[in-house]
Amino acid sequence: MTASSDTQPSPAAGIARGADAVPGLRASPVRVAVVQFDPQVGVENLARNSAAIYQRLDAAVANGAQLVVLPELATTGYCFSGRAEAYAHAEPVPGGATVQGWVSYAAQHGIHIVGCLVEQDGLQLFDTAVLVGPEGYIGRYRKTHLWNNEKLWFTPGDEGYPVFETRIGRIGLLVCWDIWFPEVPRILAQLGADIVCAPTNWVWTPPPLYDASGTCMAAYLTMTAAHANGIFIATADRIGTERGAGFMGNSLIAGTNGWPIGRIAGPDEDTILHADVDIGAARSAPIWTPLNDLHRDRRTDLYDPLLGYVGARALPR
Repeated sequence: MTASSDTQPSPAAGIARGADAVPGLRASPVRVAVVQFDPQVGVENLARNSAAIYQRLDAAVANGAQLVVLPELATTGYCFSGRAEAYAHAEPVPGGATVQGWVSYAAQHGIHIVGCLVEQDGLQLFDTAVLVGPEGYIGRYRKTHLWNNEKLWFTPGDEGYPVFETRIGRIGLLVCWDIWFPEVPRILAQLGADIVCAPTNWVWTPPPLYDASGTCMAAYLTMTAAHANGIFIATADRIGTERGAGFMGNSLIAGTNGWPIGRIAGPDEDTILHADVDIGAARSAPIWTPLNDLHRDRRTDLYDPLLGYVGARALPR
C-alpha cells in the first residue's frame, strides 16, 4: 500500500473562486482522503478486508486526514454468488459490528468516515453508505440506482438523498452507479451539500475502458458532476478482479470547478489520495462571473427547483 498526498491549493487543482469571498478566510479547511484497494468477497475474507481497512485508516490519519472515504462494499467484496451469500455478509445499520467499529475509530481519532456495507433490515438487503464522526453515527444512504446483479439481492434505496450537517460542513452521499444519473448530485447540491462522498465499485464495461490518459468514463462523470454543481466530490473506487469481474480504480477528489485536486489514481494502484480543501468554499463556488451564478441561473420558472424531489428541505447556500 502507498499513500499519496496531493494538496497544492492552485485554482487548476479545484480551489473554487468562492474561497476568496472573504479574503484570508478558510472557513472549513479539511484534509480529505480516498482509499483505493482490493477487497474480496467471501465470509472467509471478512476479517482480512476489515484489517485492510483499518490499516488504511491508520495511514490516512497519520497523513492528517479528517474525512476518509472507503470503496463500495469494502468490508464484504462485491460479486456475491446469490441472495444467500449476500445475506451471509449482511449486518444491521447502525447496530452491526462494522459500523460500531467505525464509530469507535472515528471517536478515537476525531475524524469522519464514509464507508459502505451490505445492510440487512428485516428481510431486505441494501447497498448502504454510512457516515460516522467523532460524536458517533451520523446517518446512512441506501443506494437508489442498482447495477446489474445488484437488482437480484438488493432493494433500491427508500430513504431519499440525505445531506448531513457535520462540524466540517454539509456532507451528501451517493454510491457508484448513482453518478450516471445527473439528478443525484444536482439534488444533493440543491439541498445544500458542500461535498459529496461516493464509495464506488466501477466495474469493467465494454472497451475502451480508459482513454489515452488512463482515465475511465466514470472519473469524467465525477468531474462533470462537480463542475456542473459547484461542489466537491470525493470518490473512492476499488481495484483488482473478483470472480471474473474487473474494477477500474481511478479514485479522485474533484474540486468545485470539476478538475481533480492533485491526480487521479491509476487503474491498479493500492493507494490513498489526499487533498486539502476548504469545504465551505462550495457555498460561493457557483459564482463564476459578475453576471452568472450557477444555481441562481437555473430556470426554476420552467422546472421544479428540486427536480420534483420532496425528500428534504433545501438548505440555503
